[in-house]
Amino acid sequence: MAVRKFKPVTPGQRHKIISTFDEVTSSKPEKSLLGPIKKSGGRNNAGKMTMRHMGGGHKKRYRVIDFHRTKDGMSATVDSIQYDPNRTSLIALVVYEDGEKRYIIAPSGIKVGQTIRSGKGVAPELGNTLTLDEIPLGTLIHNIELYPGQGGVLARSAGSYAQLTSRDGKYAIVKLPSGETRMILITCRATVGTVSNSDHGLEKSGKAGRSRWKGRRPRVRGVAMNPVDHPMGGGEGRSTGGHPRNRNGVPAKGYKTRANKKASDKYIVERRKTKN
Repeated sequence: MAVRKFKPVTPGQRHKIISTFDEVTSSKPEKSLLGPIKKSGGRNNAGKMTMRHMGGGHKKRYRVIDFHRTKDGMSATVDSIQYDPNRTSLIALVVYEDGEKRYIIAPSGIKVGQTIRSGKGVAPELGNTLTLDEIPLGTLIHNIELYPGQGGVLARSAGSYAQLTSRDGKYAIVKLPSGETRMILITCRATVGTVSNSDHGLEKSGKAGRSRWKGRRPRVRGVAMNPVDHPMGGGEGRSTGGHPRNRNGVPAKGYKTRANKKASDKYIVERRKTKN
């Protein structure tokens, strides 16, 4: 999906770059697939703020997404492509042969009227969901399960994809968007294709107000605080604050927080690339 840049008619439009939404075909969501979203504003059950920088924002309703794609042996037709305020990718409303409607993560290039299927023996075509043992090697996939029947949890954000590189016994070797290569059971499901809205990373809000619309409150830098409030605070004039760390003193850059004896370590073939 392409992006459009605004003329600097106002200060808020000077750096504003947003999507053209040319792939979106409907702006009216399916009522039967909507759910409520409760906002906490960062407060716990006692009303105490436990998470900062949260609050406000435009009212939204949740779109119930079918990450499992378990309606096998029945084809579905893409009814419309829609915008979802709860995620970076677009979503597609599909209608099955029996009349049931479901939302799915819209793959890049999917069109209204296109037919998709899921299950055993399905052709590995765009939008179809099948197990990893039936997908050809080298195929780009998304919405990948980690455990059979769990529903897709990997490669679901805008423009992301993973690649099925090889198979070894009951495991498939998949290269994930982070660069990590991991073993996943061949009985897990994945959807063929890449996630839509690949130009999402090019967007710029243009003004702080758009962050407020999304429910994000202002964030104060640690170096601008006093030593009592942050480890990086204090000093004469504009000081660097020392090594970057969070409010609790944990290093913020380059410090590994993953447990060194995690059960899933044995499934990781190659670690993700880290920044120098």
